[in-house]
Amino acid sequence: MSLTEDAVLSVLRTVQDPELFKDIVTLNMVKKIRLCEGNVSLDIELTTPACPLKDKIRADIVAAVSKLPGVENVLVNFSAQVRQAPVPTGAPAAAGAEKPLIPGVKNIIAVGAGKGGVGKSMVAVNLAVGLAMQGAKVGLLDADVYGPSIPTMFGIGPQAPALRGDTIIPFELGPGENTLKVMSIGFIVEKEKALIWRGPMVHGAIRQFLGQVDWGQLDYLIIDLPPGTGDVVLTLAQTVPLTGAVVVATPQEVALADARRAVRMFQQLGVDVLGVVENMSYFVCEHGSQYDIFGRGGARAMAEKMNLHFLGEVPIDTRIRINSDQGDPFANFGKDSISRSYLEAMVQQLAARVSVRNASQTAGKTVSLKIT
Repeated sequence: MSLTEDAVLSVLRTVQDPELFKDIVTLNMVKKIRLCEGNVSLDIELTTPACPLKDKIRADIVAAVSKLPGVENVLVNFSAQVRQAPVPTGAPAAAGAEKPLIPGVKNIIAVGAGKGGVGKSMVAVNLAVGLAMQGAKVGLLDADVYGPSIPTMFGIGPQAPALRGDTIIPFELGPGENTLKVMSIGFIVEKEKALIWRGPMVHGAIRQFLGQVDWGQLDYLIIDLPPGTGDVVLTLAQTVPLTGAVVVATPQEVALADARRAVRMFQQLGVDVLGVVENMSYFVCEHGSQYDIFGRGGARAMAEKMNLHFLGEVPIDTRIRINSDQGDPFANFGKDSISRSYLEAMVQQLAARVSVRNASQTAGKTVSLKIT
């Protein structure tokens, strides 16, 4: 019996995406099948380049196809295509009153916290950098207009961005091809100048940074929110369809109480909470001993109690602080970084939650398969 594409396709229907709980054929992840004697080559398109279960999907594919008679070798080639977040009914982009402010952006993710000082900006920066390092097209908007930290964390002082007509050109930062686009009010105002703005001025600035910046085509736009539950979050929720939000907290109860309020705020505004990150989870001294300075595990327990996903914990690492002060967050993902594994896990978990969220929102639609 000769080996055929239909036979390969049939066994691939038994391979499920571990996050989406559907087979990879139904999900239209199988893009090409090549057969040459006993060799089978497959092109598989993932829903994010930061897929945390890529190795399991590969192993399941190889195991399934290898059972077919005549198969000697199975080669799996991965690519990734981040899917557009469905626009919810009633969202600004669906209302028909105006064109979407940023039509080229597939997913808009807000990073917030109930209070300041928990490392919200650090988490936002490392989520953006980590996604870019995985190969995604990423933008980072510093919406913390009263206390912008992004310019310092990327080593850019007050420096007016370039203009093309009325369009603002964001800074493009990063090594090689793994760059991301960055915009902040801190690039424009003096470093120590206090912005004393009322709500309408904040609303106008946020709309300008969303609609007047040349973001281009992005898989993810990460937005660093100011702490608390003020005007910026309300403006975002009323202006663009947010894919979801990430809430950052430290483990101690005094911080978790405010984190719970942040979660309830997003839920009240109809924004999906994609998950919770615990920052400053513990400290590892130079001798290897761990110290739970703020009481490790509090944010995880809060997430479980509120039926939210826990995206990961980030330890207190002096190198992260140094890299942030020196404007080189890409170094956090270097081979010698002790926090690299924690940051990559956080990034992958967020990417997975976005994929699951988008798939669940589009459930019920017919998926066509084309093998070329």
